[in-house]
Amino acid sequence: MPDFTDMAAKNLKIAILSGKGGTGKTLLSVNLASAAADSVYVDCDVEEPNGHLFFKPQWNIEKEISVKIPQVDPNKCDGCKKCVEFCKFNALAYINKNLKIFDDVCHSCGGCSLVCPQGALTERDKAVGTLSVGDSEGVRVLSGMMKTGIASGIPIIKELLTQCGSLEDDRPIFIDCPPGSACIVMESIKDADYCLLAAEPTIFGRHNLEMVWSLVRLFEKPHSVVINKCVDQSDPTDEFCKENRIKILEKIPFDVELGTLNSNGKIAARENTKYRDLFSSLLEKIYREVPHEATVNSER
Repeated sequence: MPDFTDMAAKNLKIAILSGKGGTGKTLLSVNLASAAADSVYVDCDVEEPNGHLFFKPQWNIEKEISVKIPQVDPNKCDGCKKCVEFCKFNALAYINKNLKIFDDVCHSCGGCSLVCPQGALTERDKAVGTLSVGDSEGVRVLSGMMKTGIASGIPIIKELLTQCGSLEDDRPIFIDCPPGSACIVMESIKDADYCLLAAEPTIFGRHNLEMVWSLVRLFEKPHSVVINKCVDQSDPTDEFCKENRIKILEKIPFDVELGTLNSNGKIAARENTKYRDLFSSLLEKIYREVPHEATVNSER
């Protein structure tokens, strides 16, 4: 396996994203992290994390993630409604002479308690999920899991990426993003140095690639594409990339053996020299694509 030590800058963040699930985003993420050998893998798909099923880490840290939610003392509340007027997310309402708080739409900004002239609002902790940290053959694995019924996984993703920022080593970081292009994806890529877009060679794949491509352009992120499950036929995704001058770093063929390893929870780069070479080669291409200023900034 090639030595990537000289190419990998300190805490260089590479985000892997796709317009929908099932395109091979996690396949790319876990195999690239494994090809790098000494790396960090972060599973930001907190609604349905599955990276740990491949790495099977021994968890060293497991902790609960919580957010601050307002609570009201009805004996102090005089119904002035200043908190209701302040909240732009409509998380509070004054109904039948009682202040109602809607936890699911609260963004935990704390502003309502600050503007309350009577001091009727305080804050309580609300558990939203868990964070786990472990190791697997040189790869540090971070995974978050959102609790059932929670509206947003953003607080968990923020904590995952905060944990990455606290790592004091030279390992590259591979961020396995949630599928799609919603707010949780934006949170996952906002500090990334480079974005790798996973796509499929179909009309539907082209449409979903266009969504995430628009997102990385909005964030002005350097990026390229990997087309997965390629077959010998017309490829609308390839045509879209050519039309828009998007660089395709790799075309991974439709491969029964690779699919079988992946569906069995195996990391192909660890199981077979052929796949280790494939993902090591892709990793070299990614490092060559990362802008020089990104590597300089990551070393500071």
